[in-house]
Amino acid sequence: MKNKRLSQQSAFNTRTSLSNMALTPLWMALAMGLSLTASATTQAQSLTELYQAARGFDASYQSAQSQAKATEARGEQAKAGIWPTAGLSAGASRTNLDVVGVPDARYFGSQNVGISASQPLYRPANWANYAQGSKQVMLAEAQLNAAEQELIIRTSQTYFDVLAAQDTLTFVQAQKAAVAEQLASAKRNFEVGTSTITDTREAQAKFDLVTAQEIAAQNDVQVKQMAMDQLVGKPGVHPKALAVPAALPAPVPNDVNAWVAHAEAAHPSVVQARIALDIAKLETTKAEAGHLPTLDLTASYGSNRSQGSSTSTATTRSNSGTVGLSLNLPLFAGFATQNRVKETLALEDKAQTDLDNTKRTVSQATRTAFYGVQSGLGSVKALEAAEASSQSALEANKLGYQVGVRINIDVLNAQSQLFQTKRDLAKARYDVLLGSLKLRQANGTLKAADLAPVNAFLVK
Repeated sequence: MKNKRLSQQSAFNTRTSLSNMALTPLWMALAMGLSLTASATTQAQSLTELYQAARGFDASYQSAQSQAKATEARGEQAKAGIWPTAGLSAGASRTNLDVVGVPDARYFGSQNVGISASQPLYRPANWANYAQGSKQVMLAEAQLNAAEQELIIRTSQTYFDVLAAQDTLTFVQAQKAAVAEQLASAKRNFEVGTSTITDTREAQAKFDLVTAQEIAAQNDVQVKQMAMDQLVGKPGVHPKALAVPAALPAPVPNDVNAWVAHAEAAHPSVVQARIALDIAKLETTKAEAGHLPTLDLTASYGSNRSQGSSTSTATTRSNSGTVGLSLNLPLFAGFATQNRVKETLALEDKAQTDLDNTKRTVSQATRTAFYGVQSGLGSVKALEAAEASSQSALEANKLGYQVGVRINIDVLNAQSQLFQTKRDLAKARYDVLLGSLKLRQANGTLKAADLAPVNAFLVK
């Protein structure tokens, strides 16, 4: 009986020591991963720095800038219809006259030069076209603003994708270290007869699974890192990690209707649709101007010099100047003008419908983004509570293992749950920060300066 008690005590001590051995590598691996992350942040870049790099490199944004410049230049071309035009003309000729029966041929020539100018006085279509040009410039600004906001979101999304992938890899590697020790412990216990082959097989299965997860996590980090490098045009970019714990703020104002009202008034898509409606109305004005007369002021001055002619050898020079008004009154164009007016009125109705649809779409997107941020903040609080509960569950399993009511696999499962919760919590924090930026994009107020508050949550 005494030997049996000693054997049980020995088995208990063996389980306790093996449990401590199983727990230690897990925390060591996690600490090592966090240490590597901390060392990388010493040379890491903030979100604002990476956005500035992407702004000067990203091909999509560069294309949007070029398109905006082209649209602005096209709008400036409309000024030509209301400004005066002038032209210079010149010519010279030489004639060889050979008359049959006359022994000598005659040569004579002429030179002329002139300048003409015209100033529109009454051309309603030209003034409508000029107004359209001004709208085109405004449209180019709205399009570039939308492209800049889209670049901010893409940069932020890529930034937090890299951080989330790195977190996942760190937690998986920590879990793998613990599972490896658990597998070794299960094999030793089976050899000494204190556990069954089932524990060994369970540990082996979990080790194989976490190994596959590690490979997938490493690949995900590489893919996310390449996406970030491609976006900013720099190899080996290291984004700064998020400082935890982080007190994430709620949207200000915390009223969805205020966000929606601003979105319907200032969102780039709404601004573009509103400008498109104004341009459509001006197109109707241009079409209706087809019935109206036009009046131009014209002026010209010319000089002509003749060195002889077919009947004279005298050299002459004449100068002439003309100033006048040119009136053009359309009478009938085969109903082209009337049908053009009908076409532009239909396009005007289409532009109005597009504006209404854009407002509804933007309103829905803003509400979705607002409630997404609120839901994300709730998820962060819930996961923080879950993290504390998982930590308590792990401690309880460790204590249960020490008294013999739990086995190593129970402790390891509790650790896996804790790390899964930590990973989900980190991802939820990233989603809230990104969601706050998407909310500002949804209501059209997103600017590069909005990245500064996000930088405040990063490791210094």
